[in-house]
Amino acid sequence: MSTKVEEFPPLKNDAILKVASGQKPHRIPIWIMRQAGRYLPEFLEIRKHHDFFELVNNPELACEVTLQPIRRFDLDASIIFSDILVIPQALGLEVLMKPGVGPVLPEPLREPEDVKRLNFEVDVSIKTKGTLDAITLTRKKLEGKVPLFGFTGAPWTLMSYMIEGGGSKTCHKAKAWLYKYPKESHQLLDNICEIVIQYLVLQVKAGAQLLQVFESHAEFLSPDSFSKYCLPILRKIVTETNSRLKSQGIATVPMVVFAKGGHFAINELSKSGYSVLGLDWTIDPTVGRKLAEPGTVLQGNMDPVALFGDTETVKATAKAMIEKFGTENYICNLGHGIYPETPVSSVEAFIETVHSFQL
Repeated sequence: MSTKVEEFPPLKNDAILKVASGQKPHRIPIWIMRQAGRYLPEFLEIRKHHDFFELVNNPELACEVTLQPIRRFDLDASIIFSDILVIPQALGLEVLMKPGVGPVLPEPLREPEDVKRLNFEVDVSIKTKGTLDAITLTRKKLEGKVPLFGFTGAPWTLMSYMIEGGGSKTCHKAKAWLYKYPKESHQLLDNICEIVIQYLVLQVKAGAQLLQVFESHAEFLSPDSFSKYCLPILRKIVTETNSRLKSQGIATVPMVVFAKGGHFAINELSKSGYSVLGLDWTIDPTVGRKLAEPGTVLQGNMDPVALFGDTETVKATAKAMIEKFGTENYICNLGHGIYPETPVSSVEAFIETVHSFQL
């Protein structure tokens, strides 16, 4: 993690960095959420021999699976192979990745008294060392081909996992905290926020060139609850991360906020200080443009399931989406993570279609 920026290879493709900073790139940049993962046969081959969190915490393995899609596809960014639940793990909660189930936290937070089990004095650099070292290693092994994303889960999303004990179709247990224990919920979110900020700063110091904040569970909240428990925290994350980097003499990096299902907050999110606003597949791009502040860089938002169509369907869907977004202030992506069963040929068709547009 002591690697200095000048020790990394020079960047050859800066399209996504240009867009994020309001400049014109040489082409529409594209990357895919969860692009390093289960849809790739080479990933599945490695996964046969290693537990999920073994991949996350082993820098060499995490680096390898991060590089796999970059070797295979003409993408414009890489994203480190990790998981948002490294934060609950760092705080002292056990997190298991069960096949066919997903993440499981065997001892979730059931009431505010349980928060005492969490260690908010943790040394984040030690507890997330595997991912941080993987970022540095990957940045070197990319040899400047494309920039490298770091990422984190946002506090509400992390809090909901920590209370629900895993994924949930309703998040009703976590939402109940907001109504039953508003003071304790604010405090828990603030405490998680501090750890998230520390983690993001460490990722940039390790070599991350962009950061994405996943508020994956925004869709479970009412507009009022989102305004009370998410927006202020999301603003604090970007403001404080940038402030701490500057205070240490480190250049800030573009930050993306992706609040899945948070349609009601598009305008507020577009004014929250992030360089880029990610949209999920349930919002029409033209509506997203109208709701966001003029000049906002938008990212998204093709339905991941559209990649199950034949090649011509994939190309037509991607083309129609880009025409709605427009080619300016735009980063192409899916509207959520790619599914494990996705045909590799569809990914190729998607990327080729995006790069066929002339700027």
